[in-house]
Amino acid sequence: MISSTADIFKEALKLDERDRATLAGLLIESLEEGLDDDLESIWKTEVARRTAELDSGHIQALDWEDVKARLLNVRENQDIGKSDNL
Repeated sequence: MISSTADIFKEALKLDERDRATLAGLLIESLEEGLDDDLESIWKTEVARRTAELDSGHIQALDWEDVKARLLNVRENQDIGKSDNL
């Protein structure tokens, strides 16, 4: 029997990527149960707004690898007392 969070995590890491993503989504959904219905409506409105901005060309999407690299750079600079803006 799996009893600790660490044990569950170790077992989950044995899953393939798709199954881990599914599990992560299910866990997140379990935390969202009972949230205010207004919150879901607010998120739907926000998603629609962001999609419209992307579709209109008003904003451009960023590549995740570029964003991640920039965030890691900021973190490294903060670790040594420097800070760069994204």
